Amino acid sequence: MAYDSDNIFAKILRGEIPSEKLYEDENTYVFMDIMPRANGHCLVIPKAPARNMLDATPDQLAACLATVQKMGHAVMKAFGADGVTVQQFNEAAGGQEVFHLHYHVLPRHEGKALRAPGQMADFDVLKSQADQIRAAL
Repeated sequence: MAYDSDNIFAKILRGEIPSEKLYEDENTYVFMDIMPRANGHCLVIPKAPARNMLDATPDQLAACLATVQKMGHAVMKAFGADGVTVQQFNEAAGGQEVFHLHYHVLPRHEGKALRAPGQMADFDVLKSQADQIRAAL
């Protein structure tokens, strides 16, 4: 399937939709998930178009994973987490909802389950959490 340049993450990259930016480099962009399943839940995306990992270039994948690692360390530090969960979905049957390659980075605490999906965050809380992550970077 073809890449849709009107997907929400492409619009975020073009500045058409606001996001709570955490980190950016030449190849990747990181922002807070507005429906977080854990405090500090963020998303890592490539700046260049890629529908998912099945059509991404090896360079896009490598850049994303380097940033995922950086953000994993940052969210663990920012939230005193015991671990980190990284999720990545491909195509609708694989659970993908936004068709721009993205990695979910979620700080995890021993014995604490993820929140149910689909609940919008309080934007003041999201901003505060973003400040914690940026400070940890």
